Amino acid sequence: MEDWKRMTLRDLFEMDGRVAVVTGSGQGIGRAIALGLADFGCDVVLNSRRVRDLEVTATEIEKRGRSVLIVQGDIRDFSETLAWRTMERFGRLDIWVNNVGGSDEKTTRPLVETSDEVFRSQIDLNLTSAFQGCKAAASRMGDAGSIINISSGAGTRGSPFTGPYAAAKAGMNNLTQTLALELAPAIRVNAVAPGPVATEAFREVLNVDDQLDEIRDTIPLARMGVPDDIAAAVVYLASDAASWVTGQLLLVAGGRTHRAHDYRPKQGKDS
Repeated sequence: MEDWKRMTLRDLFEMDGRVAVVTGSGQGIGRAIALGLADFGCDVVLNSRRVRDLEVTATEIEKRGRSVLIVQGDIRDFSETLAWRTMERFGRLDIWVNNVGGSDEKTTRPLVETSDEVFRSQIDLNLTSAFQGCKAAASRMGDAGSIINISSGAGTRGSPFTGPYAAAKAGMNNLTQTLALELAPAIRVNAVAPGPVATEAFREVLNVDDQLDEIRDTIPLARMGVPDDIAAAVVYLASDAASWVTGQLLLVAGGRTHRAHDYRPKQGKDS
């Protein structure tokens, strides 16, 4: 308690020597999260399918004076391997960020027109992989740690034309709350729900390059999100500044609290 009293608020954000795993950290939000954690002292384990993207992220982490490990692979059914490699290299695991998500498809469609195969794929990518990551992390964190799931505003409400993704993220939100209760007091589990962040993946999957102004008009703070907006929230939740925070969903969406844009399939596109 005396040590706590001597700490400043700035000290609570410092994470020197802690080890963080960030899935999907080759680009976009995942890369920003990995760099943000390195900025505050973490050594970082990177994971995605594309090693060239990971190498770019790794170079930036090394410039910050932190150690980095690249573990290439599709995160589905890969979390145990990722956690094992982390412990082999660093001997500890303090922070795990389940950032992988999105869609293997490059289109949107009504839920009733979605095949069983596509629905299962979305659940596997966006929910099952996070469940596996949480298990792998929790079994190695011991009596302290922080797990952060990257969810979505789509998981908090009805989400026309992106139904499988939204259903998976809604499941992630409940997964977060349940694990927070089961793993307390040793391990904190929280989620961040980004609003529209104009990453390459966002543009590619939703095909919205010609709708960005329309989407921006639905956001009270009058701009699209950037990856660092999400990274800042993750840094907070990972740090001791959030030591009394668990089971929470932090919506980072520029003030947008409801669905204000439907990502309808474009006319003439294969749906």
